[in-house]
Amino acid sequence: MVAVRHLILILGDQLSLDITSLQGADPAHDHILMCEVMEEATYVRHHKRKIAFIFSAMRHFAKELKDRGFKVTYVHLDDDGNSGSFTGEAERAAARLKPQRVRVTEAGEWRVMEMMRGWEQNLGCPVDVLPDRRFICSHEEFRSWAGDKTQLRMEFFYREMRRKTGLLMNGDEPEGGRWNFDSENREPANPDLFQPRHLDFKPDKVTNDVLSLVASRFDNNIGSLEDFNFAVTRQDAEAVLDHFIETFLKDFGAKQDAMISREPFLNHSLLSFYINIGFLDALSVCRAVERAYHEGQVPLNSAEGFIRQIIGWREFMRGVYWLKMPDYTEGNFFKAKRSLPDFYWTGETDMNCLSITIRDTIRHAYAHHIQRLMITGNFAMLAGINPREVHEWYLEVYADAYEWVELPNVIGMSQFADGGFLGSKPYAGGGNYIDKMSDYCGECRYDVKKKTGEGACPFNALYWDFIARNEDKLGRNNRLRPIYSAWRRMSQEKRHDYRKSAERFLSKL
Repeated sequence: MVAVRHLILILGDQLSLDITSLQGADPAHDHILMCEVMEEATYVRHHKRKIAFIFSAMRHFAKELKDRGFKVTYVHLDDDGNSGSFTGEAERAAARLKPQRVRVTEAGEWRVMEMMRGWEQNLGCPVDVLPDRRFICSHEEFRSWAGDKTQLRMEFFYREMRRKTGLLMNGDEPEGGRWNFDSENREPANPDLFQPRHLDFKPDKVTNDVLSLVASRFDNNIGSLEDFNFAVTRQDAEAVLDHFIETFLKDFGAKQDAMISREPFLNHSLLSFYINIGFLDALSVCRAVERAYHEGQVPLNSAEGFIRQIIGWREFMRGVYWLKMPDYTEGNFFKAKRSLPDFYWTGETDMNCLSITIRDTIRHAYAHHIQRLMITGNFAMLAGINPREVHEWYLEVYADAYEWVELPNVIGMSQFADGGFLGSKPYAGGGNYIDKMSDYCGECRYDVKKKTGEGACPFNALYWDFIARNEDKLGRNNRLRPIYSAWRRMSQEKRHDYRKSAERFLSKL
C-alpha cells in the first residue's frame, strides 16, 4: 500500500477544484475524504431542498475528482459506521490511512472552525488548516480595514474592493463617474407575460438517490422535493451563469427590487447557490459580468448593481461575521422577545405579501433579497420577533444560506439587532413601500391605503408602533430625524390609533 502523504478533507461548501486544500494535490500520494454527516444535516432543521442540493452536489463533485484520478473516500449518510460528525470521520479515515498530514481549507462557519482547532490532537498527526482563497478580502485585511471603528459601512468597503480588483474602474475613478447606480435600480413591479424562464435541470440517478434519502430521513423538515431542478454539477452551474448573462443581466438592475406574485425569480441570477457551494468562483463571475458590460451587452447600472452584491455585500458580510463572532449571534438591540409566528412555516396568513414570499420559500428554498429584507425581515423587526429565532429560520429555509453570510445579513441588516454596527438605519417600511414595489397588495384582504382599524394593512400600524416604541434608541439617528419629526407632528388621536391598531394585531399573532 502506497503511503498517504495528505488526507484532504473537502467540506460540503468547498466544491471547487481551486480550493486551497487541493492545490498541489497529487493523485498518486494524496487521498480525499468527503462525508455526509448527520451533525451538519441537523444542527438546524434545513429545508429538504437545501439538504438534497448539497448532498447531490457533493456526490457529483466526488465523481469529478475520481475521474481526475484521485482516490476518494466518500461517506454516505446511511453508511455503516458513519460517526455522524466531521471530527469522527476524520478520525476514522486517519486511523485507517495513517496519513503524514491532514489538509483542510478553513471552514466558513465558526462552530466548524472550533471543531478543527482540536483535530491535531485527536488525529495524531499534523493538521494544516489553509485559508479560503475564494474570497477577495482576507480576515486580516478586513480586520485592518475595520480597525477600531464603532460603525462599519459597506459602501466604503465596496469602494476598496473595486480598487483592489479593478472591476469597473477607469484608473483610480469608477466607471461612469459614480460608485453606485442604485437610484436607477428601483423600478416598481411590472408583470411581463414574456418574462424569460430560468434553466431547469432534470435529476439524474445520483440526484434521485439523494431525493429518496432526504424524503425518508428528513420527512418532517420544511419544504418539498417536487420538481427539484437545481444544477448539481460545476458544468451545469456554469450554464446557469452563461444563461443569466445572456438572458437576464440586461434588466437585472431595473428589476432587482421588484416583487411579482407569480414570478419568484424575475431577473435574479440564482447564482448564490453555486457560488456559496464552490461551483462558481465569485471573482470570475464578476469578471464575466464586467466583460458583458464592456462588450455592450448590458447597461452599467445592471453590471454595477450585480457586482456590488458580490464584492460589496457578500464580502462585507463575511468580514463582519469573522470580526464579531461568536457573540454576534446574540445581538438584540431592541430587546425583542416575541416568538416567530407559526405562519413562517406554512405561509398561512391573510397578509398576501408574507403568504406569497413564505410559500415561494417553502417551494423553492429561495426568495430574492428584497423579499427577505422588506417582507419577512421587515415584518419580524416591526413585530418585535426575537432576532435569534429570525436568524435560525433564515438559516434553515434558504438553500444558499450559510451562517457566515446569513447571520450578519439577518442580525445586522434585516433586524438591526447589532444597534447600527453594520447599517446606518433599520430597514423598516410600511405598506406603501410594499405596494409600490410589488403587485401583492391588490389581492390582499387588507387595504394598504387604510392606516388603522379593521381591515387596514398591518404593516402601516406596525411601522409607526415600531418607530414610537423605539424612540429612545432611534430618536437621535440622523437618517430617521424626518420620520420622528413626522411622528411628533401627528395629532395625539392619530398616534393613539396607530399604537392601538398595532397592539390589537400583535395580541392575536
